[in-house]
Amino acid sequence: MQRKKLELTVIPQKTYYGSNTDKHGARLDVYLEEADDTWPGGATVYDIEPDQNDKLQNKKALPKRTRFYHAKIDAASLKSGEDYRCLKNVIVLMIMPYDPFTLNRMVYTIQNGCVEAPEMPYDDGARTLYLYTRGTEGNPPGKLQQLLHYMEHTTEENAQNDSLRGIQKMVEEIKHDGEVSLEYMKIFEREKMLIDEGFERGQAQERANTEREKQRADAAETKAAAAEQEILRLKQELQKLRIQTEPSK
Repeated sequence: MQRKKLELTVIPQKTYYGSNTDKHGARLDVYLEEADDTWPGGATVYDIEPDQNDKLQNKKALPKRTRFYHAKIDAASLKSGEDYRCLKNVIVLMIMPYDPFTLNRMVYTIQNGCVEAPEMPYDDGARTLYLYTRGTEGNPPGKLQQLLHYMEHTTEENAQNDSLRGIQKMVEEIKHDGEVSLEYMKIFEREKMLIDEGFERGQAQERANTEREKQRADAAETKAAAAEQEILRLKQELQKLRIQTEPSK
């Protein structure tokens, strides 16, 4: 971002709940707030979202998804009675191993402007950056290129500057930290358990539906067989009556 680092607050997986039970909430992967007393808003918020879902439906929804993130952060950052000048700047960063707009750019910067006069200054404090880790077009800063390449292939060989070497050191420490690994495994196992439980419930429901349909089919087959037997019996009775009513020769 080529910004001077000020006072930072980092919150992993910050959650914004819906205003009501039927409203959509949002869970931000990394919420980072940069303090700045030089303007009324007092801070810039960064929402960092790694994303690997490259399905066409997801890619088409990206602009509205980031619009929603902006809206949730804005609504939470302005207190009742505060002037709109106090609204924090918000930058949403989507980091992805797929090209969201098929232009092979490493950086796509999105911000609002005037359609009729693109050169007209218009700063509402909102920006969205889509960072494509494999992009080759454009000329982003060298450190950003190194960072995105490192995120694509997180190895010691790809930690090409001091910042990345510091990150790599933390990665190695976390890998060897029993408590962190255990907690990660607990989280992973809980998520897997929930997925498995959901799958098992689905399987059980499917088996129940299959059994119910089988019972219906068996019942229908039994009724059809009984009806066929009844028709045969009636035919036999009718035949007897015909024999009894025929005149003797």
